[in-house]
Amino acid sequence: MSLWDKIRDKILPPSAKKNETTMEDLRNSGMLDGPNVETGTPAPAPATRSQSQTQTGSAVDVEQVLEAKLADKGNPDLNWRTSIVDLMKLLDIDSDLDNRKQLAEELGYTGARDGSAEMNIWLHKEVMRRLAANGGTVPANLTD
Repeated sequence: MSLWDKIRDKILPPSAKKNETTMEDLRNSGMLDGPNVETGTPAPAPATRSQSQTQTGSAVDVEQVLEAKLADKGNPDLNWRTSIVDLMKLLDIDSDLDNRKQLAEELGYTGARDGSAEMNIWLHKEVMRRLAANGGTVPANLTD
């Protein structure tokens, strides 16, 4: 199972997997953006609640799910909103550099896979974009 699958499965319901947006879908829609993407096309706004409901039948409030996990874990120091490392820790996924490199490869990051702030920020935003593209309602400030 890929790291992206693990992340998605810990946040979104099983029905999201059936409706998963592929890399090709993301490329065609312009969802892939940033300095490391061939097209340079800006990403559209993240899925709204109505768009998410269309994809999976009911929207999953990603923020609510992650806040509940944070409360259950009892570690208020995990900053899942901006840190891919903390997001992975919250989901009980090893956040070491090798895993982040693997996640970067899976998600199509083309920059240096060196654990830099640039890579980590891109990973976090890309995970949030994909959650939005696969049935999650994600606050806009977490995807842009």
